[in-house]
Amino acid sequence: MKSRCKKEFPGGRLVLLAPPDAFVPRRFENVLRDGQRHGELLAALQRLRGELYLNEGAIRADQLSSDGRHRMAGDERAWHVVALDQHGQVAGCSRYLAHPNTVAFHRLAVRHAALAGSRRWGGLFRDAVAEDVERARRRGVSFVEVGGWALAPKLRRSREGLRIALATYGLARALGGCIGITTATRRHCSSEILRRIGGQALRTNRVNLPPYHDPQYGCEMEVLRFDSLQPSPQFESWVNDLCSYWLTAPVIRTEAARQSFSLQLHRLAAAVQPEWAFEDNLALAVQ
Repeated sequence: MKSRCKKEFPGGRLVLLAPPDAFVPRRFENVLRDGQRHGELLAALQRLRGELYLNEGAIRADQLSSDGRHRMAGDERAWHVVALDQHGQVAGCSRYLAHPNTVAFHRLAVRHAALAGSRRWGGLFRDAVAEDVERARRRGVSFVEVGGWALAPKLRRSREGLRIALATYGLARALGGCIGITTATRRHCSSEILRRIGGQALRTNRVNLPPYHDPQYGCEMEVLRFDSLQPSPQFESWVNDLCSYWLTAPVIRTEAARQSFSLQLHRLAAAVQPEWAFEDNLALAVQ
């Protein structure tokens, strides 16, 4: 007899950090303009990433800032899903970086993946990404990369990691939908778990791109694609619930610069553009 996952999740509150220049749809009811709090939470999640990634051997100490932050290019342009514990401290996060659905490969973070430099697979990798960007363009949704995954050790055997992953799916729907990409380690079965919630192998010309060794992280990795309309059926209701959750959850942003009406319309058309790239130990979070 198969065991059924309970829908209840442990842990504290989920909040959302919005990029300073992002268009936030009006259906988000709880938007807070608080540059100080936004900065504090961004710094805290960067320190959490730094501590965890350093302990995992995924980065070196000299890749951290003087106050222990792991800053990733694009952090200031990304949405961040932030899990707070019962004391209001950052305990987990993911990063959702939106791109226009006309984005070129050389502007994506995955251009740095070791697979992109492979003589055998690099061209197919670029073709597969281009095909998904084109799918996003035809559907009129964003192309996204999700990454910056981190979860405090005390929560790794809870379902908080699963909640953050599904909340990122929910965010994609709340922002209008997306086709996305992620890199995932095979260590601790992380990529296997991402497949369970809806990740699929990146594919072109009827060929699935293979796992690859990433010398930077010292492990086997996979590139997976996601479609916000197609999570695994068993998680569909959870994604819908988390999409609804975001409409009333705190969305914290900095004070935005004044923008012309035409630019705001451009943001409305282009803001539906998320980003997927999960790394490290999701498996530990849902065991």
